[in-house]
Amino acid sequence: MSVIVQFFAAPDDASAASALQTGPRRAFESLSFGNFDPEEAVVEWECLLSGGSFEELVEAGEPRLIVGEDDDGGIVFAMSSRLFAALAEAERSELRDAAAAWSLQRAEDGEVIDTEIAEVILSNLAAFASRARRQGHDVYCWVG
Repeated sequence: MSVIVQFFAAPDDASAASALQTGPRRAFESLSFGNFDPEEAVVEWECLLSGGSFEELVEAGEPRLIVGEDDDGGIVFAMSSRLFAALAEAERSELRDAAAAWSLQRAEDGEVIDTEIAEVILSNLAAFASRARRQGHDVYCWVG
């Protein structure tokens, strides 16, 4: 799998949607990662950090699509407010535990995400969410 994933902060859905064609780097502060399914990951992270079940979150429409294209085009989706708050408020030990659990879940599905890399992803994203919250922005994800 070769996927570019960029989480970015934007003031609202309309602004976030503008990132669809070119990605968020030109207009928004962003974090880049690769090689995991971010739509699945945000639901798994929310389950690990806030509780609830994967199925319940998907049935509730998470993650919420802002704009997308068919035929493997890019998409922009919003991080749920619950996950956003959980990341922004998470203690280092919570992030470490969630990263280990996420790495194990991915391994059970045949996807290798090293625990240390998972911890870097979640720790960086938690710091990013905290900054976005202070600026009054929400966190979105662009996949291109």
